[in-house]
Amino acid sequence: MSGISAADTAHLERAVALAWEARERGDHPFGSLLVTPDGTVLEARNSVVTGADPTGHAETNLVRLAGRLERAVLAGSTLFTSTEPCAMCAGAIYWSGIGRVVFALSEADLATMVAEEEGVPPLHLPCREVFARGGRPIAVDGPVPLHGATAVHEGFWN
Repeated sequence: MSGISAADTAHLERAVALAWEARERGDHPFGSLLVTPDGTVLEARNSVVTGADPTGHAETNLVRLAGRLERAVLAGSTLFTSTEPCAMCAGAIYWSGIGRVVFALSEADLATMVAEEEGVPPLHLPCREVFARGGRPIAVDGPVPLHGATAVHEGFWN
């Protein structure tokens, strides 16, 4: 894991705050944001429930928002997310051209809290494994231990 800066931690804390916002409105507790090289910030929350869309994960919603940005901007951008991107989100991140991902809670740690979602067990596939199958490098930093990243899931999946 590369060095995590104070700014990185602050962005992760914001991603966790977005996850709380998603949870409070009735969605799954995930949030993410994209920071471009010039400091522009785009934010997204999970919308699986409120959007009636199983692909409405925070990261895929963010990739859709970022789609209007130039590829060179995306390559220099960092996606911060409250929880490690799932395989679907990792694929979307790969195809978007985003150059770096930083996450707080790992998919393995999330799996200790989520036995299944509506009868479907989680897909155990770390984002690094998805990215490793691609033809371009994506820097990944995480997990970054943040109490809030775990707390936002507590009691939600029961």
